[in-house]
Amino acid sequence: MSAGQRWRNWRQTEAANGLLMVSPTAIYAILMLAAPLGTILLYSFLTDGYLKIIRDFTMSNYVEAWTNELYRTVMLRSLGVSMTVTFVTVLLAFPIAYFVSFHVEASKKSLWLFLITIPFWTSYLIRVFLWKVILGYNGVVNSSLLGIGIIDQPLDFILYNVNSVVITLAHAYAPFAILPIFVALEKIDRSLLEAGQDLGESKFRTFLRVTLPLAMPGVIASVLIVFIPTIGDYVTPQLVGGPEGRMVANLIQLQYLKLDNYPLGSAIAVSAMAIVTLVSVIFVGLNRRYLKGPK
Repeated sequence: MSAGQRWRNWRQTEAANGLLMVSPTAIYAILMLAAPLGTILLYSFLTDGYLKIIRDFTMSNYVEAWTNELYRTVMLRSLGVSMTVTFVTVLLAFPIAYFVSFHVEASKKSLWLFLITIPFWTSYLIRVFLWKVILGYNGVVNSSLLGIGIIDQPLDFILYNVNSVVITLAHAYAPFAILPIFVALEKIDRSLLEAGQDLGESKFRTFLRVTLPLAMPGVIASVLIVFIPTIGDYVTPQLVGGPEGRMVANLIQLQYLKLDNYPLGSAIAVSAMAIVTLVSVIFVGLNRRYLKGPK
């Protein structure tokens, strides 16, 4: 068979048709995502000059990013904040998704999902500003606590620090965590739960041994959906974090726009992406072992 005939036969296969369908999207993703990431990676190995970039290969940017105490502290703070936000968000999202999936009538589930997505109706920036008003020195929380006599003076630890960043991000990403868990719970065959209880298991044991393992794909998706963007969030730490709540995205912005140090900013950005990738791979690996169970 000639090469031309093999090519024509391959073009008639399902693989060729599928590749042809995804090619426009793949090309767009390469141009819009891979190319900028490649540029940042290249910049991270170059040398910074006065208002210009010197094309000399160096590892000093990564050495500076990982040995400078300030940069290392901010990256570790970002990791800690993101993991805390992920834990709090998923922990609060699971009961809501469970309630909607198992205890709400089928005809009213769409209404509940509609209510859950209402925060998406407003701009993310507006939601952050609202939390700034709520947590402010003279905001809703302090005014309410002062009004009922619980405190004598306004609380100053709920705004412009890590606590306010965690609260704001947890609220902003709550719908992203609820929906994947809800979808996973909806796919569970209810007869499996009835079979577990028929075999003598309590509702709690059935939840631990049947419901939770089957819902883990949704939980994993929620964790990754919340963890990955929150570690690089810029707006929330900028508006409600204050000096104590600044995260790695604010540090990158400082290097790029204020100090004009593109190579160091790129090295910090690549380092942050590497941390996200490593933590995500470890988490997915641990959960795969959990889903497989003991041998």
